Amino acid sequence: MPDNHTSFTGTGDYIASEELQNSVNVAMALGRPLLIKGEPGTGKTMLAQSIAHNLNKDLLIWNIKSSTRAGDGLYIYDTVQRLYDSQFGDHDVSDIRHYIKLGQLGRSFVSENQVVLLIDEIDKADLEFPNDLLWELDIMSFNIPETGETIEARHRPIVVITSNAEKELPDAFLRRCIFHYIAFPDAAMMEEIIKVHHPDLEQKLLEEALAAFYWIRGIGGLQKKPSTSELLDWAQALAIGGINPDKISAEFPFLGVLLKKDQDFNTILQRLHSQGRQIKSAAGIPRLR
Repeated sequence: MPDNHTSFTGTGDYIASEELQNSVNVAMALGRPLLIKGEPGTGKTMLAQSIAHNLNKDLLIWNIKSSTRAGDGLYIYDTVQRLYDSQFGDHDVSDIRHYIKLGQLGRSFVSENQVVLLIDEIDKADLEFPNDLLWELDIMSFNIPETGETIEARHRPIVVITSNAEKELPDAFLRRCIFHYIAFPDAAMMEEIIKVHHPDLEQKLLEEALAAFYWIRGIGGLQKKPSTSELLDWAQALAIGGINPDKISAEFPFLGVLLKKDQDFNTILQRLHSQGRQIKSAAGIPRLR
């Protein structure tokens, strides 16, 4: 079961720190899952996309829900479809293999080439899920009792697991993963990120938008701090709206692009009022052109 990866170095649209690149490459070299934590908007999900693009590999995404079981990632026996076909269809229902549908983990095992497997938001599942998942990843094979088949992995997938730290993960699971916490970008790295996505953005507008953005994030009590993706949208809105950079921190135009909670909007307004500042009403904010 050879692994045919090369080194991950980031991509043009995803700036990965040296520490993050090292974590990815160590995980691949050791054949361990890479567990990624970080607040929303730090690029956890996009990392898997970047790895797949950088290494020229297919990406499989397994979105975890509260009802997800580890076995669902291997295969599902569609008994409902088989029953339907036996009653109303003209299919041969004696061959159970027709009703075995591989999950994303199973698909990664049978793939002709090594793939990147993203297991997204693992902490949404129940407490038994992580340990059950590690067992399958350790042995790299599984049985399908309904058909008597044993599926063995042709290649060990590059596994990226994301967590929003909504619940504690089992120690046994953590011991067998390579862990990396993606810190929220500082202003210098954020400027690089914005320039990748909006290379023609005026420098003065970029600087003022960054200053206003980090001022907002520094205010305590926000229910949802604005993230990188919201800053990218805001910078684009400011540019399209023809906003004078000097008015960004004074008027905070298009604030609804950054803030998504009524309480957060009121918190910002109250803070501005306490400083003797007041943004224009919605009617006074320039519209997108």
